[in-house]
Amino acid sequence: MKKLFSIMAVAAIVFVGTLNANAATAQTMPTSSQALISAATFTIIQDEPAPATEPEKGFHQELKERFVEGGPAFMGIVLLCLILGLAIAIERIIYLNLSTTNTQKLAQDVEDALNSGGIEAAKEVCRNTKGPVASIYYQGLDRAHEGIDIAEKAVVAYGGVQMGQLEKNVSWISLFIALAPMLGFMGTVIGMIIAFDKIQAAGDMNPSLVAGGIKVALLTTVFGLIVAIILQIFYNYIIAKIDSIVNSMEDASITLIDMLFDYKTKNKI
Repeated sequence: MKKLFSIMAVAAIVFVGTLNANAATAQTMPTSSQALISAATFTIIQDEPAPATEPEKGFHQELKERFVEGGPAFMGIVLLCLILGLAIAIERIIYLNLSTTNTQKLAQDVEDALNSGGIEAAKEVCRNTKGPVASIYYQGLDRAHEGIDIAEKAVVAYGGVQMGQLEKNVSWISLFIALAPMLGFMGTVIGMIIAFDKIQAAGDMNPSLVAGGIKVALLTTVFGLIVAIILQIFYNYIIAKIDSIVNSMEDASITLIDMLFDYKTKNKI
């Protein structure tokens, strides 16, 4: 009897353990299934191609589109102002850089040549040197035999000629600087007139009707101001370069007159 009771107790324990194990397995099954479903969904999402995005426009493409939207009439004239202004500015910058000389070195070479070989040797040094300062030196030396006063007048007169050469065509740059924003503002006014004409024709205040005219107005103004800013930078550089060369010419003129005076005093000419 005891053995039968023991066998029945062991069987009951085994049966209860089996039920607990099955219950635990049943509880973990949904979690595992959800994990598998989530992983499969993530894989599918990863495999799906990303939506196509529009490629970013480059600077030149954006600039071209804005130029066309602004209207070829006024935008073309503004662009012409930029091209002509830059052409003149570049030509002046090249000319001024070629006209720049080492004034102190030239003065020392002329003084050495004047003391060693006389006026003709000093004139030869000026012939072999480029720039307005060397040309002024040559004119003063060429009139030195007529007296210090005549040489000084020749230097002053030829200095004015050289200054005119330095400032040649610079006024055109200032014209384009003033003209470009004025054309932009004119495009602004015309764009606004076009917008109000569309509103009047439609008989309704529709924002889409006004947007086109205002956009043209803003684009022409922006491009006109950009052109004026670019040319203004070049213009200021050119003016500063001219002032520097003119100051060198004035200092060189005074130095030349002093050299001629000392030369004539030493040689008692």
